Amino acid sequence: MIHLCENPNCNLIANHRGNHSFIYKKAWETKFNDDDINKIQKAGYCTPRGGAKGGYQNHVNRNSKVIIPYEKLSEVNLDNYKDGYVIRLFPSQYFTAKHTINEIFIDNPSIIVSDNAFVLYRTYEDYETLPPLPNWKIRSILKYNNGTQKYDIPSNDRRGNIIDCGHYLLRISNSGTNKKQNLFEGPAQGIFAPEYADANTNFLCQAVLAWLIIKTEHSPYNEDDFEHLKAILQKHNLLNSPHYENDYIMHNGKTTCPLCQRVIMHNELNELISFDDEEGLTNSTEQVGSTRSTKVNLFHMVPLCYATLENIPTQVSWGHATCNTRLGQRQCFSYHDLLETEIEIEINDGQGQRLLGYANTAQNFIRSQTGDVWIRISKGEY
Repeated sequence: MIHLCENPNCNLIANHRGNHSFIYKKAWETKFNDDDINKIQKAGYCTPRGGAKGGYQNHVNRNSKVIIPYEKLSEVNLDNYKDGYVIRLFPSQYFTAKHTINEIFIDNPSIIVSDNAFVLYRTYEDYETLPPLPNWKIRSILKYNNGTQKYDIPSNDRRGNIIDCGHYLLRISNSGTNKKQNLFEGPAQGIFAPEYADANTNFLCQAVLAWLIIKTEHSPYNEDDFEHLKAILQKHNLLNSPHYENDYIMHNGKTTCPLCQRVIMHNELNELISFDDEEGLTNSTEQVGSTRSTKVNLFHMVPLCYATLENIPTQVSWGHATCNTRLGQRQCFSYHDLLETEIEIEINDGQGQRLLGYANTAQNFIRSQTGDVWIRISKGEY
């Protein structure tokens, strides 16, 4: 049995040498195959669809600087983002006319373009009618120069000691009948804010996902070989947490998809998906299949949003890609959750009324006692 360091911010073994460390991925990586290591690593990344056109970084760790759209600013708690933030403004938000700044941004210390904000140009119309101010420059990244003790080394990445400078990005595509050239200038500014998690939280999410891989059906791993991982999960009350069974993240000790409640097979983690046998999802190849998605992916029990940070260890699991597609931006309710609402849904099957199942308070998610699910896909329909 492994005993961990008593320091609450350290997950190394007791009486270890050197510095304390919360993050210790060797707890699973020393025994995992390469595919499963990569699976866990990718789960710790941000992957916004179409992110490049919004100035977002892709496939970088969740503990990174975030972009806050100006229109979402009132919804967020900026203190959540320990790794920094930058505010994205559209020209129509920052300007009221050519070279005329909206008065709400004049002498406003909380939003300063070139400091904690930038303007994103996405159309030629905005670029021509609301152009950058004459003294503005394209955003750039500068690294710290030990020789000059200044930030004066141009960089294309955000690693190391860097600063952002400049005022705007160009993400203007040549589309339709527009014969002008594409304008793509300035580096990505940060990650999609709802996907953010600080480094320690991100690590614990990955530790949970590693444990769930070990508990898949036909897993090649013996859980007794992962005493250090088990000790980490135990230390943070994640090894025997009741939420696994209550939310159907696991059932009877096996990893399950929380939506359909089928057992996750280990081979599904890395096999590419096919929609041939998925009724009602024939168009999903454009949404999921085009990204070479695997059959099983990271599954969030609660949708990621701006108002709160939802990428936390008790709300991550593995789930089928098709179930993710069906669920969309909805919370995944377990039968246990719905039973507590006491909202019964009945149907008349020709032989009288009978209980179909229980619904959430919004009545857009129903689950039967056997786990069957009905999700409202448009208002008034199931």
